[in-house]
Amino acid sequence: MRFVRYGEKGQERPGVIDVGGGVRDLSGVVADLGGAVLGDLPRVDPETLPRVAGAPRLGVPVAGVGKLVAIGLNYTDHAEEAGMAAPEEPVVFMKATSALSGPNDPVILPRGAEKADWEVELGIVIGREALYVPREEALAHVAGYTIVNDVSERAFQLERGGQWTKGKSADSFAPVGPWLVTPDEVGDPQGLRLGTRVNGAVMQDGSTANMIFDVATIVSYLSGLMRLEPGDIIATGTPAGVGMGQTPQRWLRPGDVMELEIATLGVQRQEVRPPI
Repeated sequence: MRFVRYGEKGQERPGVIDVGGGVRDLSGVVADLGGAVLGDLPRVDPETLPRVAGAPRLGVPVAGVGKLVAIGLNYTDHAEEAGMAAPEEPVVFMKATSALSGPNDPVILPRGAEKADWEVELGIVIGREALYVPREEALAHVAGYTIVNDVSERAFQLERGGQWTKGKSADSFAPVGPWLVTPDEVGDPQGLRLGTRVNGAVMQDGSTANMIFDVATIVSYLSGLMRLEPGDIIATGTPAGVGMGQTPQRWLRPGDVMELEIATLGVQRQEVRPPI
């Protein structure tokens, strides 16, 4: 199933996508798509639910996100374009949850931004608490998958000292969605095409088959470092083709439009806007 949260920011309601791509209201079944609900997502026929008129704004498809954890350098081709050796253990950093935004909301550059960049990533949504989980049991803790744009300001990230979080956490730098898709519909998470277009030009075109650490390994590994809780989102890294890897390098500017797509998970679209 494909779950969404729709409505104005801060007033989102739970929904599901029907066979025609329309939104059906799920608020009569569950109050929201967060917490314990993620461990036992409802199985309903969307056609029996009220139809939502028009094309409502979509928000982050998960409510109450406690942690937004990201994995760096997790694709063989991306490590190569960055000129870095493939890591022996997952590279882990955090993005502030205040960076979360809807899949089609604008990306607003922070003041002083020089080198804003795009990163299409498979997002894992945790459904059940995970602590010291063996790899072979890890996928049982996954509620579903979504798309994350790990928007990055490379000058903040790499040229200002400290940790990568500096360049990853500006407001609007974590568009998530459009859908939360259940594992049964996704199938093998290591067999998904994913890509990015900027102003219509293909920048990224990769496959999750090229992940250095797969989904099960990531969930198991992180559960040994921190308690993973329902609603936590893990961004699993990006394939080659980011702006930093272009020749010459290509940075986002106001007016640019990003379109990110992962097979079975939908498409998200953001217009880049200048600093406030």
